[in-house]
Parts: sequence; C-alpha cells; structure tokens
Amino acid sequence: MPHNIAILGSTGSIGTQTLDVISHFPDRFKATVLTAGSKVDELIEQARVHRPALAIIADESKYARLHEALSPLGIETAAGAAAIADAMERDDFDTVVTATVGYSGLLPTVRAIRSGKEIALANKETLVVAGELVSRLLAESKSKVIPVDSEHSAIYQCLVGEEKGSVNKLIITASGGPFRTMDSERIARMTAREALLHPRWQMGAKITIDSATMLNKAFEIIEARWLFDIEPERIEAVVHPQSIIHSMVEFIDGAVKAQLGIPDMRLPIRYALGDASRLPSSERPLSLADYSTLTFEKPDAEKFPCLTLAPYALSRGGNTACIINAANEVAVRAFLDGRISFPAIYSCITEALEAIDFIACPSLDDYVATHHATIKFTEENLTRK
Repeated sequence: MPHNIAILGSTGSIGTQTLDVISHFPDRFKATVLTAGSKVDELIEQARVHRPALAIIADESKYARLHEALSPLGIETAAGAAAIADAMERDDFDTVVTATVGYSGLLPTVRAIRSGKEIALANKETLVVAGELVSRLLAESKSKVIPVDSEHSAIYQCLVGEEKGSVNKLIITASGGPFRTMDSERIARMTAREALLHPRWQMGAKITIDSATMLNKAFEIIEARWLFDIEPERIEAVVHPQSIIHSMVEFIDGAVKAQLGIPDMRLPIRYALGDASRLPSSERPLSLADYSTLTFEKPDAEKFPCLTLAPYALSRGGNTACIINAANEVAVRAFLDGRISFPAIYSCITEALEAIDFIACPSLDDYVATHHATIKFTEENLTRK
C-alpha cells in the first residue's frame, strides 16, 4: 500500500517538486491531500493528475472554481485557512509535507503534530516563529520531524549514527545570494528584479529575497537550534558560493562531516518522504571533477545586517522571532512591489521589534496575536513613510 501524503503548498516550488518525486514512486507514495494559497488553476490541474481525496484553496474567493472543476471527479474540496488546519486531523494520510511559505505553515503544522503525523518540514518559519512551543508539542506527541530544507537535511544526514554528545558545532552553508560580492552602497540601489536573480537555486520570490538579505540564514540558525536541540553559540553560518556542500557538522574529535550534492531540492524531499532512507534517483549525480574549487567565506554582517537577528532572537527569546518573521513578510512584499528600498527591509524589522510588546513565555494564542499585531503595525508604519 502506498504511503499517503498531504502537501501544504502543493503549487509552490517545494510542493511541485514533491509531486514530481511522488510521480516517480507511484507504488510507494500517494498524494491524498493537496492545498494551495491562491493558484487555483494549478491546484485543479494537480488534482486532475494525482487524484487526491481532498483539495483545499486558502483563498476562499477561488472556491467556486475549484469545486466546479473537481466535484465531477469525486474529489472533495474546501477553502480557507481553517479548512487546511482541520484537514491535518484526517486519518487518510500519514505524512504532511509543509511546503507553504511564511507564517501560514504554523497552525496546520501544530495540528498535524497534535494528530501524530510525520512532518516533512520545508516551512522554516514554523520553528522560527514558535520553536519552543513546537519542540514541546513534539516531545508530547508520537509525531516526528524530518527536515526538507537542504541545509537542515544535510545536518540531519550527518548526524545519523552519531551520539548527541559528540557534536561540537553545526555549520550551515549559504550561497551568499546575488549581492555577495557587492559593496553596501551598490546593494542599497538594487531592485527587486535584481534581487530575484539567485545564482544557484530556483525558488519562490519570498525565499529568494530572504536569501538576498541573508535573513534566510538567520532563520536557518534559529530553526537548527530547535530541530537539533543545540545551544545557539554552537551554530554558525559560512558562505559557500558553489552550493555543493549543503551543511556540515563538526565533532569533538575534530572530524567534520559534510553532505554534498548538486543544488536540487528533490534529494532532501526524497530523503524525508522515504523516512530518512535512500531512494534511487535518475538525476545526474554530483561529479567533483566538475568543481575544481570549493570556497568558503565568513558572512559579512555589516553588509547583511539581517544576519545579526538570529543571535538577537535566540538570546532574547519569547516572541522575538515571531515579530521578526511577521515584519519581514510585510517588508518583502513592499520591496517586491517597489515601495521600499532593499536596506529598508531590515529597518522595517527593527522598528517592529521596538514597537511590539515582548512576551517572554508565549502561548500559541500569543504567537498568533503577535503575528497579526506586527503585520498591522508594519503595514501602517510603511504608509506613514
């Protein structure tokens, strides 16, 4: 019997690649639930091909079109964020691939954990926003998380068979983004079109801009702290422009293990869906002869101040990272729309950190309230400028 999969964000980059992996292993996997934000035509086409039991569109204004197209095929349909969260309690799937972008992944992932589902986690914001809460819920559930982010998947793979006490440091690699070699003055003039030209990865707009600011690396440090239960001071980032080494683990005896591969998200997706087992691939394997040089650099926090937000958030704790994430979501949209400059993304975040009330021990409701308060403040703050 196939392993049944729910995909949150099936029309995005990770979601479409997950469906590609599933299509290569039809006897092993079945897409049972598909959800999308607003791309209803893409969701309809996916549902026609993969025939899930349920398809959900978050944008309720698109529901009539979804229902009209899929109802004759016997596919159940629904709409809205609440419907997506409620679907996580269904008993017709085993694994949830959280492939949504941003805060929207938090509530359904929490519901999936409480229902004991396995989580293939591609939504880093779940642990960025509420890492302490999610870690506590995982400890109380039969649920487990296998990361899909290439960096965290690499660390996960390097840790297999190792004792936790033998780990000295986690080293997360970064491509450096499209502005790595530019000075601050030139970076300040960069447009959204230029920021979207990532040198190595093909990703959605939001995460590509996060790569350009290097906030994604700050988020990955926060995520690693909770995924691997390790002190923040034992996690560091290093710029590796070739993006062949996806991350490394340094051990107490001085040994360093690294996971290498060509930049292709289907490798960590296969690993997560296979429950940390190796599935065969028809893709071209890595040939080290094609890469005569692998280089590493220290990240420049002066040019990319968003990097400093990781140690700040982990040191301050509470709802700090939730504020950072929400303010960034608004700021990135504003930058993509041409309303603010590239450096203003960082400014929007720091202004929100000063304005939003700090909560030392937030509940899930506190995280939700913090997110919405930060969104409201940042949007209003931008209109005043």
